Amino acid sequence: MTDEKPPLVQALVDAMPELTLGQLHWIQRVVEIFGAEHRYTINRSDIFDQTILRNFGDAIRVHHSFSAEPFSKDKFEYVLVTVLRVSGRKANLAPKGNPGHDVTVDGVKISLKTQANKGIKEQTLWVSKFMELGKGQWSDNPADIEGLRQQFFAHMKNYDRILCLRALEKGPRWKYELVEIPKELLALARSGRLEMKIKSRQSPKPGYCYVYAQDGRKLFDLYFDGGTERKLQIKNLRKDQCRVHAVWEFLIPPE
Repeated sequence: MTDEKPPLVQALVDAMPELTLGQLHWIQRVVEIFGAEHRYTINRSDIFDQTILRNFGDAIRVHHSFSAEPFSKDKFEYVLVTVLRVSGRKANLAPKGNPGHDVTVDGVKISLKTQANKGIKEQTLWVSKFMELGKGQWSDNPADIEGLRQQFFAHMKNYDRILCLRALEKGPRWKYELVEIPKELLALARSGRLEMKIKSRQSPKPGYCYVYAQDGRKLFDLYFDGGTERKLQIKNLRKDQCRVHAVWEFLIPPE
């Protein structure tokens, strides 16, 4: 036991008699899940160490003691900052509604994303809402897609790194991974091929920026989603061009 652990254990023991039966049930459920099968893996990460890896994974398991839904973006933001602070790191949440970064870690601004869509593919990423495209000229003119691409580049100036938490497998055996999307990879969109889908019924018309490697292999697509949402999606992003920081695999036993 560490020096901090015995007093905490005693404090919990002292509090038990005052808890209701329902409260004891939830505590028992969390303890049961902590004792279930799990495996956490770190991959030469400069953000996570073994302690942060374990604390983050345990927080996800606590979430799944109360919910069968994947970890959401707001929980990702809050838990990441919390576990980093517990380990003595400087971490802060950005102001709510901030259009750029979501958290700051040791002075580095980071944009956080999540992916948990049905039919998720392990080797390709899809960020369904990378940013909003509410401003700027956008009609049925194919030339407008260039302006939208410039919005994308301007947006990326607001943060230093991009992390995406992905729910690859869902209960009862869950698998999450944390993937960093390199900004220099996304910057290759400068030479991507633009296309507006003129025949689409959406207004404004959606468009694409297709990005390829020098050998002709597809790297990713920028999808400028028209209609009422006006947002930018990143599709078909190859994971082998990204960096996997950590993986969490665990079983959530039935109640």
